[in-house]
Amino acid sequence: MTRVRTALVLIDLQRWIVDMPWQPVGGAAVADACAALREQAAGAGSPTVVLVRYVRADGADGGVGAAPNQFVPACAPRAGDHVVTKNGLDAFEGTGLEDLLRREGVTELVVAGLSTAHGVAATAATAVRLGFDVTVVSDATASVDEAQHRDALDRLAAAGARTVRSADLPAAQAAGG
Repeated sequence: MTRVRTALVLIDLQRWIVDMPWQPVGGAAVADACAALREQAAGAGSPTVVLVRYVRADGADGGVGAAPNQFVPACAPRAGDHVVTKNGLDAFEGTGLEDLLRREGVTELVVAGLSTAHGVAATAATAVRLGFDVTVVSDATASVDEAQHRDALDRLAAAGARTVRSADLPAAQAAGG
């Protein structure tokens, strides 16, 4: 029997992104929900935590050191976290994320962050295609409007990802196995 190991993948929780207008909840609420998922996972074991951030490939946004590109404090990297920097929507594209997850023995991803229809959807869809079991936490993500948020969640479910509210996320799954 293969042991399931879960990674918590938190997408684009940078200051400038969190501060944008989001629906059905605001960016601060998404960041708080992601921080709660992280605490739940940390309290139950030592999960693999991956923080994904977007920066422009041409450096025009100031790169990873620019203040707007910093993670919000509740989701800042901690010892043992993995930080993946991407230049597009998909956290797998050109980043080595798949290799990292395979090295860690991860078979299942819990994905949350911003935004549902962009970074979350692209990353979750690729993860499904790569054979990972994927759960998207619907109340720990948001999009430009509620219709886009719901449509993205529906498309992900049709592609094979599970969508659940944080309260319905099994404790063992959030704990990393």
